[in-house]
Amino acid sequence: MALKFQYNKTALQQLKKELKVRENALPTLQAKESALRLEVKNAKKEVKKAKETYKNQKKKLETIYRLWTEFPNDLIQIKNVILDTKKIAGVKTPLFRDITFIEKRYSLISLPSWIPEGIALLKKTMEMQIRIEVAGKKVTILEFARKKTTQKVNLYEKVQIPAYQTAILKIKRFMEDEENLAKSSQKILKARMAKMEAAA
Repeated sequence: MALKFQYNKTALQQLKKELKVRENALPTLQAKESALRLEVKNAKKEVKKAKETYKNQKKKLETIYRLWTEFPNDLIQIKNVILDTKKIAGVKTPLFRDITFIEKRYSLISLPSWIPEGIALLKKTMEMQIRIEVAGKKVTILEFARKKTTQKVNLYEKVQIPAYQTAILKIKRFMEDEENLAKSSQKILKARMAKMEAAA
């Protein structure tokens, strides 16, 4: 990062101010990155657990797969999925709250007796699929936020802070050199004046 600055006190003060802002923000960003890294790990575990539960549920459904041919296709469908948002390290993530279904009326006389149990199984399976989707979305959001935070940490740590420190050092050296040059010029001028007075 090439910083543009002037070699004067005003620029020096401004650079010091901007450097302080970045140095103060860096620990917070590092803490946020660390928290997000942990949350991504936890969210991935959550997805894995939800997928395993779903896999087990599917196995239950497969044990009675021959019966599903008797199950009416349009008997049940999802009406609404209710989500909440939860802030994790300043990042809004979705949180599954509830699911509602539309159930068509059916006759217990004309359909097999296991249909109510089948409906309950389907509801549970659909809910699990939604939970997996929401947990996956949460992972995506958290990973994106973590990557952005990591980029900002690296930008501050490896680029901007060193650039500001270098610029401040350059201005200080320039001002010191200018001051030393002015002192040297005064000494030379005094020496010449003293010679001229001695010669007169």
